[in-house]
Amino acid sequence: GRIVSGFVRGIGIESWANNTNPVHNRERFEECHDLIIKAWTTPGPFRWEGKHYQYRAVNPWMLPIQKPHPPVWVPGTGSPETVQWAAQHRYTYAAFLTPLEVAKNLFQQYREYAAADGWEAGPDKFAFMICCHVNETEEKAQEAGKAFLWRMNYPLRGPKEYWSPPGYTSRAGAAAVANRRPKPLNEMSYEELQKGYHLVVGNPDSVAKQLRHIKDELGVGALLLEAQGGRLSHADTMKSIELFGKEVLPQLKD
Repeated sequence: GRIVSGFVRGIGIESWANNTNPVHNRERFEECHDLIIKAWTTPGPFRWEGKHYQYRAVNPWMLPIQKPHPPVWVPGTGSPETVQWAAQHRYTYAAFLTPLEVAKNLFQQYREYAAADGWEAGPDKFAFMICCHVNETEEKAQEAGKAFLWRMNYPLRGPKEYWSPPGYTSRAGAAAVANRRPKPLNEMSYEELQKGYHLVVGNPDSVAKQLRHIKDELGVGALLLEAQGGRLSHADTMKSIELFGKEVLPQLKD
């Protein structure tokens, strides 16, 4: 098989859980990335003496078959630094928990960083992650799809300092996120979540139309779809996956 690796900064909760300074979160993440890439590409043993991590002997005696290393995807919710970092490394940037128009802006920033570096970012450098439910009729889909409200609500509750402690996000990043998303996800209505394309819900033709719109607007090479959330039943989940494969996917093939 083949691995597509996701490099995720995480959120403020990890800083609380691991008793680390949130100010150092990004540089710790980047150092971890550098160490992993070296371990994937350099026969050991070697020594690692970084600012945050020190290892006397790193010994990757077996390296990945994928060369130069497994592809790296970087998810993000709007931080401009993450977009720039992903573009600098030519990694696929996957926007999630992000309104369509915000993702469009972030992808354009990526393209501009790539152009400034002398290369053109194709569709393979962009992915968009959303929740999706397909059902036999629009009415059934809209009723079952309400289960995703739990996904957007309860896991995201809590004080802001819990999710994003002081120092975790730069001033520029915090300002950008505030301007792009004036209303928190867990305060949005079912209709607002669908309008922003956080949720795509409907019958097969409706879902295919919405996903095609996303693809055309964003120029993405991959759509990442969450098929289950909250109290969505196993039966409805399997029905959605089946209908997607049989009736939606054929409409999306170029």
